[in-house]
Amino acid sequence: MGGMIRTVPALAFVAASTTILAAVQVVVLKTGFGNAAVAPRLWHKSILKALGFRVQVIGEPAPQRPLLIAANHVSWTDIAVLGSVVDVSFIAKSQMEGWPLLGWLSKLQRTVFVERERRHRAGDQANEIARRLSNGDAMVLFAEGTTGDGNMMLPFKSTLFGAATMAVGQGAGDGVAIQPVAIAYTRRHGIPLGRAGRMALSWIGDQDLAPHVAALLRSGAVDVEVRFGEPVTFSAGSNRKETARLVEARVRTMMQAALHGLDPTD
Repeated sequence: MGGMIRTVPALAFVAASTTILAAVQVVVLKTGFGNAAVAPRLWHKSILKALGFRVQVIGEPAPQRPLLIAANHVSWTDIAVLGSVVDVSFIAKSQMEGWPLLGWLSKLQRTVFVERERRHRAGDQANEIARRLSNGDAMVLFAEGTTGDGNMMLPFKSTLFGAATMAVGQGAGDGVAIQPVAIAYTRRHGIPLGRAGRMALSWIGDQDLAPHVAALLRSGAVDVEVRFGEPVTFSAGSNRKETARLVEARVRTMMQAALHGLDPTD
């Protein structure tokens, strides 16, 4: 009963904020007046407020441009978490483009959709990401290519860093800054999460979205930690696979430190 009492007003709040902010974003994108990053950030904040998520940030987004943020991926909530603290656009799987409502909202945030299973389109998609990077957009890449269980990371896919190579080829100054970012779900109602608790928060594979959202709304009060690492410069002479491994190692180290409550200076 308590969960339902919390869920109904939370959904009403999300519906109202989505309607207002989506309308504002449509006007901004169509007219070119205003900052296209403001409404998405406010919308992400409203999602976190409805869910009861609290975000702690350690470090800061790199000021360099072009900037590619390479992060681990645990759940759909990662998008709201990152989108609430830094003005970014996301690189998402193509299936999301066709999702009811969420696909449209993703387009309003100027998401780039990629079809990883269709290699003949990979070049065009990487070129679009490279163009956005070269134009100064900070792009978020969930470099595992899918979601993990919140406890361990999957290997980063070096092919997903192809856009950095293309951006350099398009004259991206001294290179592309690739910033490692770790997302860790650490506590629920102030109590440290164990392995099972983190897995319950994760959203893996073909799991239905609606039941997962409902469960999160009923439970609430989750602490999330976002750690921004030192950027790696990807230049004309950089090796894509080596860069992917380096960034992956840094994200893994930050993620494990966050899960174990270690100070970033330790």
